Amino acid sequence: MTVAVVLFTSDLRLHDHPPLRAALAAADEVVPLFVRDPGVHDAGFDAPNRNAFLADCLADLDASLRRRGGRLVVRSGPVPQEVDAVTAECGAAEVHMAAGVTGYAQRREEQLRDRLGERGVALRVHDAVITAVAPARVTPAGSDHYAVFSPYFRRWSGERLRDTCPAPRTVRVPGTVPGEPLPSRDTLSGISPCLPAGGEKAGREWFSRWAHAGLSTYGERHDDLAADATSRLSPYLHFGALSPVELVQRARAHGGPGAEAFVRQLCWRDFHHQVLSARPEASFRDYRTRHDRWRSENEASEDIAAWREGRTGYPVVDAGMRQLRHEGWMHNRARLLVASFLTKTLYVDWRIGARHFLDLLVDGDIANNQLNWQWVAGTGTDTRPHRVLNPVLQGKRYDPNGTYVRRWVPELHDVDDRYVHEPWRLPEDRRARLGYPEPLIDLADGLARFTHARGRD
Repeated sequence: MTVAVVLFTSDLRLHDHPPLRAALAAADEVVPLFVRDPGVHDAGFDAPNRNAFLADCLADLDASLRRRGGRLVVRSGPVPQEVDAVTAECGAAEVHMAAGVTGYAQRREEQLRDRLGERGVALRVHDAVITAVAPARVTPAGSDHYAVFSPYFRRWSGERLRDTCPAPRTVRVPGTVPGEPLPSRDTLSGISPCLPAGGEKAGREWFSRWAHAGLSTYGERHDDLAADATSRLSPYLHFGALSPVELVQRARAHGGPGAEAFVRQLCWRDFHHQVLSARPEASFRDYRTRHDRWRSENEASEDIAAWREGRTGYPVVDAGMRQLRHEGWMHNRARLLVASFLTKTLYVDWRIGARHFLDLLVDGDIANNQLNWQWVAGTGTDTRPHRVLNPVLQGKRYDPNGTYVRRWVPELHDVDDRYVHEPWRLPEDRRARLGYPEPLIDLADGLARFTHARGRD
């Protein structure tokens, strides 16, 4: 009997899984393996919300494999060491896995290849598993990646995607490979109260419902804060419970402006992955420095705390930050607004905001989180790096009746629409009864400080 190992990482699904398909074609038996890597903990990346969602994904993956005659093997330890041990235990000749993009993922792959190579075990790395188009597949002349989205989107849109593959009917797993008990969200604390359920089954059901009810109007409604009309698929994409290739193909088959807008957002995800794959240091260093001298964490400590807790005095900013804490997720338009407010109105380093997001976001993804923060801060790929999003004007535009604000900032529940984004305009006695804070800073003062810091005054 020949045996192959499939190392699952950020691809926790059975539908459209090229590494699993290749392993099943190459061997009589397959060991589906997930390694709980202590390096993730050491990096501070195993936040409670993602741990809970991960536990759901692993339980769902194991259940799906058992329905096909297999099981998921879970081990804990350094990935190269544990994968090497499993291949020795089962006599595997090959290990299949999806290609990653972060610096950590690239080093893990190199270490794994070296360690397995010492015993003659082959490592097969598969592209276009975590992204729709492989990061290095589309490149401009004279560079290893696109630094501007629009030309990338044009090239990306013309690429032929690989064919998707169905979930296997049968998975034979050798019985000699021991594993650990699956983790459970029931043992975790610090989870956001309204965290969604994880797993491929939940993700596929969610997408089917949303595609039927919301895909057609996505283009016109995805920025509407009150409508909550985004797909909310980002956690399932982050953990690979859904295939980005399949989502693009299903959206294109649906057709229409809404589907086109949704595909464009999936392209943004690929865009950030190709930037980070080429420039791994962008996860912690300015992609394009503006020579900012950000306010120190000590100097801005009170402002940072107010921002984190949703008490800046700017309703749409506070609504977004409170949604984040309650759901482990935030509306995409709100993410832009709270990030702009921190980096450009309060002039605080983007890394502080990115770290807070990673502490809470269930979809906290290094490529998308860090590079979106850099985009807003003006240190990334934005072609207008000095733009500042005004939270009052943005609130009136994307939440004109204050429905989103009232949902998350109950202090303003009974405030008239004309004041809900500017409660400081209320009479003083009425304002005092609200129990809502005064603005941390006047927007004009924040703008003046930022333009001066960037040398544009």
